[in-house]
Amino acid sequence: DKIYYSHSGYLGHLKSVPFNEMMEKHPTFALTKAVKGMLPRNSLGADMLGKLKAYAGEQHPHGAQKPKELRINPETQALEPKL
Repeated sequence: DKIYYSHSGYLGHLKSVPFNEMMEKHPTFALTKAVKGMLPRNSLGADMLGKLKAYAGEQHPHGAQKPKELRINPETQALEPKL
C-alpha cells in the first residue's frame, strides 16, 4: 500500500514507486528514510544520518558489533560472557 513519491520540480514530473518495487531495487531505502524522518532537521541530524550504515541481509563488515555469546553460571544462575 505504501508508495514513494519524488518530484523533479518540472510540470508533470511526479514519479511514484510502490514499496515492494523499491525494496527490490534499493533494500535499505525504507529504513534510511524512516530513520531520517526521526532525526532533527539541522546539521547534527545530517551528520548522524551520514554515520548510518544499513545493509541488506545479515552479513556486514563490522565484526565488533557481533553479539557476545553468553553462558549461564551454574553457581549464581547469572548470564556471563563466554571466555
